[in-house]
Amino acid sequence: MTKAPGGGAEAQQADDAAAAGTHFELLAVEGHARTGRLSLPSGVVETPAFMPVGTLGTVKGVSPEELTQAGASMILANTYHLYLRPGADIVGDLGGLHEFMRWKGPVLTDSGGFQVFSLAAIREIGDDGVTFRSHIDGSSHHFTPERVIDIQRRLGADVIMAFDECAPAGVTRDQATAACSRTLAWLRRCRARFEVTEGDFPARQALFPVLQGGVYDDLRAEHVERVLELGDWPGFGIGGLSVGEGKEDMWRTLEGLDARIPHDRPRYLMGVGYPDDLLKAIARGCDMFDCVAPTRNARHGTAWTSHEGQINLKGARFARDRNPIDPGCDCYACASYDRAYLRHLMVAGEHFGHRLVSIHNLRFLLRLAAEARLRIRQGTFSMWVGGWMERYHAARSAARAI
Repeated sequence: MTKAPGGGAEAQQADDAAAAGTHFELLAVEGHARTGRLSLPSGVVETPAFMPVGTLGTVKGVSPEELTQAGASMILANTYHLYLRPGADIVGDLGGLHEFMRWKGPVLTDSGGFQVFSLAAIREIGDDGVTFRSHIDGSSHHFTPERVIDIQRRLGADVIMAFDECAPAGVTRDQATAACSRTLAWLRRCRARFEVTEGDFPARQALFPVLQGGVYDDLRAEHVERVLELGDWPGFGIGGLSVGEGKEDMWRTLEGLDARIPHDRPRYLMGVGYPDDLLKAIARGCDMFDCVAPTRNARHGTAWTSHEGQINLKGARFARDRNPIDPGCDCYACASYDRAYLRHLMVAGEHFGHRLVSIHNLRFLLRLAAEARLRIRQGTFSMWVGGWMERYHAARSAARAI
């Protein structure tokens, strides 16, 4: 199990990472799947790695200690939401996100670019930036590339993301081209601001660009080339996928990007985190992932299992089921409670049930990523993932038939 740095060798790793800044070491490759070690100021992350999403400075219903026990080594927080409340200055004055959240391991903040995409009804995009209304009180705000960097500097994450325009699925080629051009222009401004402010903050940070281009292979290739022309980068975000396009388009796009992104840098596929999608993306050369699915699904009673696929614990068939969610799981929920009790909590709307299933789903994904790392090192990933997919999808089909 991967744990946040604590003592002994792990503490020394964290100290070495802080002294060295950001460094990525590729440890093994099988086919296109990779395993590596990302060293950051706050600790070391073994990849492939899933990052639980702490949108508002918390992974919903799950404590930092429980995240560590589940195997999380790095988490994500959201720039847009933390800017609105409590505010980047407050977080910064209180010691930054690590101290504010009581999370000792690495943190990544997104740029707010996805909110630009998802809040289309309350924002306007221009070449200078984005003007939007707060979803909380309707107040007007303006994000520029420079301001987004300043906010993330104050939040103090280990990895910060450049501001980008995420075009939705189904856009025309001209629309995707325009989004690429704007993202590239904003990236230049983000990098300039990042370099100017390097000495203004005590924490060392890594700036990742976001690669765009929709599902247009030539636009993706050109955008990578233009980004690389701007200089060296410690890692790359892959954006504009998992936004409604067909899965086959996403897999084809990732296959095309694999050969174009430098192999000695981590690739962060943004917004992907269902179990089968995670493994398919790992098989196509991706290293880092985030998604709200583990906790969002848990709040609706949905859990992932190794032998039954995805199940909904609200189902009447679980009313007298004394088995754990997944007999093969070592999480707190599976070790302590049965499906009958969890079903009762879910049907009654008790938050304790949401917490327990969240812990399980997070542990499920984190164990899956850990197993993928092991299999890549052993050279058995391709064989293992094929069998895992077959069992998982067969179980899901059988569950639907019940």
